[in-house]
Amino acid sequence: MDRFDAMQAFVRVVEAGSFTKAAETLHMSKTTVTQLVQQLEARLRVRLLNRTTRKVNVTADGAAYYERVIRLLADMDDAETSLAGAQTLPRGRLRVDVPSPLAAMILVPALPAFYARYPDIQIDLGVSDRIVDMLDENVDCVVRGGELVDQSLVARRIGDLALGIFAAPGYLARHGPPDHPQALEDSLHRVVGFLWARTRKPMPYAMHRRGERLQVKGRYALAVDDGNAYLAAGLAGLGVLWLPRYMSRPYEAQGQLVPLFEDWRIDPMPLYLAYPPNRHLSAKLRVFIEWVAELMALHAPVINRHDP
Repeated sequence: MDRFDAMQAFVRVVEAGSFTKAAETLHMSKTTVTQLVQQLEARLRVRLLNRTTRKVNVTADGAAYYERVIRLLADMDDAETSLAGAQTLPRGRLRVDVPSPLAAMILVPALPAFYARYPDIQIDLGVSDRIVDMLDENVDCVVRGGELVDQSLVARRIGDLALGIFAAPGYLARHGPPDHPQALEDSLHRVVGFLWARTRKPMPYAMHRRGERLQVKGRYALAVDDGNAYLAAGLAGLGVLWLPRYMSRPYEAQGQLVPLFEDWRIDPMPLYLAYPPNRHLSAKLRVFIEWVAELMALHAPVINRHDP
């Protein structure tokens, strides 16, 4: 038995949920894939998969083994592509998690350019605003807005998101434009609340104008934990929004969002790309990080904190 082939076959069966589909992607016969997995189980003396006539499920031991094996296979790919004399491009699978608006409005539309450079990198893209356990979920990197609280991660600041305050024309027609940010705290106005993953609560926003500083949280009828849902709620006229400019810009141009308090300033939100500390940075992750940094430099460049 070739242990490398057996491990690859096992991983593909787990991910495909089928021996037939795994065999197709590996360009092997179903019989060969089945034999490789059986030989691997015999060698380990552990059942890795539960098989029925309709589907294949991974056992608890198989799930634990799968997490170890995919890291091992990734390291083997990296070892080959990181050799000084290697002529091959980075390849292999990356598991990435990013906020939903960033994925929809910036990252995914730009991916054709990434694949033109690196056609052999496969990306599993998680789209969420939740806290991801990168080690348990075997995620290679995450992109997140706001200051990072997990100091164990390696983090790179890849952007600063300029923020603004907006409302839909329908909301303003019903409630009138607020004349001061503190008006958002009274009974007339409503904001759309955003439930931050770490606290599961809306957080106040710091605003300042000519020496006047305040924090505004606002009253909400609806709070959500997803960026796309947050934007949709604002467009539906359910309340006032705090938005990164990259999200608001197309809707401002179409008249679907109206900027408020334009003489007030809001500190930009830092955007980080973070990954678990490793013995080395894999070739495929390194080129992905550099590409994302290049992309965000066009949309939300890091602000020099020493500038006046």
